[in-house]
Amino acid sequence: MQALVLLLWTGALLGHGSCQDTAGGQEEASPAPDGTGAPLEEEDPFFKVPVNKLAAAVSNFGYDLYRQRSSASPEANVLLSPLSVATALSALSLGAEQRTESLIRRALYYDLISNPDIHSTYKDLLAAVTAPQKNFKSASRIVFERKLRIKSSFVAPLEKSYGTRPRVLTGNPRLDLQEINNWVQTQMKGKIARSTREMPSDISILLLGVAYFKGQWVTKFDSRKTSLQDFHLDEERTVTVPMMSDPKAVLRYGLDSDLNCKIAQLPLTGSMSIIFFLPLKATQNLTLIEESLTSEFIHDIDRELKTIQAVLSMPKLKLSYEGEVTKALQEMKLQPLLESPDFTKITGKPIKLTQVEHRASFEWNEDGAGTGPSPELQPTRLTFPLDYHLNRPFIFVLRDTDTGALLFIGKILDPRGT
Repeated sequence: MQALVLLLWTGALLGHGSCQDTAGGQEEASPAPDGTGAPLEEEDPFFKVPVNKLAAAVSNFGYDLYRQRSSASPEANVLLSPLSVATALSALSLGAEQRTESLIRRALYYDLISNPDIHSTYKDLLAAVTAPQKNFKSASRIVFERKLRIKSSFVAPLEKSYGTRPRVLTGNPRLDLQEINNWVQTQMKGKIARSTREMPSDISILLLGVAYFKGQWVTKFDSRKTSLQDFHLDEERTVTVPMMSDPKAVLRYGLDSDLNCKIAQLPLTGSMSIIFFLPLKATQNLTLIEESLTSEFIHDIDRELKTIQAVLSMPKLKLSYEGEVTKALQEMKLQPLLESPDFTKITGKPIKLTQVEHRASFEWNEDGAGTGPSPELQPTRLTFPLDYHLNRPFIFVLRDTDTGALLFIGKILDPRGT
C-alpha cells in the first residue's frame, strides 16, 4: 500500500499563506492485502475484531469492483454499493465445491482470514451495518433458472447466515420481473424505482444486490445558504448546480501530497461518515487516488485526519444506478464462474453464473441532526479559515465507523448526470 502522507495545513497554523510550503511526517507503508507481506489487520487492534476483519476483506473486494467499473467508464459518474454484491457472492459460495469456493474466497479476500466460520460472522456484519440508526439498507438474492431443484442442505445455511431464500424463475419473463421488483420494493421500503429492463431468457444463476442510503449529517446545512454555483468539469467547461454551503463547517481534514488531493471527512448520524477525495486541479486524473483505495488506507486516513473549521460547499445530490456488474467481476478473475463452476452443493444439474445485477440509490441534502458540531469535535484553531469546495470532480466513500465497512463509493465527474 502506498505510504500515507497526510498534512494538516500547517501553513495556516503558522500563519503562512500557502499549503505548498508545508511539511509533514511520512509513515511507514504497510503492505496491501495482496499476499506479498503481513497485512495491516494483523497489526492493528481494530482489525482483530472478527466482524471488522471481515468488513476489511469484503471492502477490499469492493474497492476492486469500483476500480473495474471506473476504468470501464472513465468519462461517466460511478455509484456502487459493493457490500450487496459481495454478500450475494459470499452466499453463493455456500453452494460451491472446493475449486469454485476457493475462487470466490480469493476474490473476497477470505484467504487472508483465519476465521473458521465466516458465514456466521457475515450475519453479524450485516446486522451491524443495517441497524435502524444507520439509515442504510442492503439486500442480496440468488435467482436460479426455471424448474431447478435446489438441495435443502444449501437453503438452510443460506437463510440462517444471510436471511434470504433463493428464488426459482417461473419462465414467464413478465411475472419473473414483477416478482423481483416486488422483492426489491419490499427490501428497500420503496426507495428504489422499479426496473423496466426485460428479464434475460438464458438465466442460469442471477445474483442481485440492492442498496439504499439517505443519512443525516451530524450538523445540518442551512437550506437558505443553498444556491446555484459553478462546478468545474475541467479547466474550460463549467456547469451550474445546487450547492450546499456552511461558512463554519467542522470537519476532519488532511492533504495527501503523494495523491495531490485534499481529503475531508464529514460525520453522519449512526456512526457513519463520508470521506471525500478532492484533487487540487479539475483536470487531474483520478486513477492514482482510485488505485490507492484499500480498507487499510482508509483506516489510516481515519486515524490521521485533523479536526478543523472550514468554509465548505458541496453539491446537493441524488444518485442512482441500475445495471450489470457481470463484466467487472469477469475482469476480477471470476470468469470461471461463468464457464464451468462446480455448484453441486446446490443441485445435481450443471449451472453457472450468467448475470450479476446491481441497483443502488444514494442521497444527500441539507438534512442533519443538529445545528452545531458535536461537543467532542474540537477544531484545531487556524490563523484563517480553510476552504473546502467540492466544485470539481471528486471521489467519495461512505464508511461505517463501527466496523470499517465500505457501504457506498462514488465518482462524481458531473453532478447533473446523477
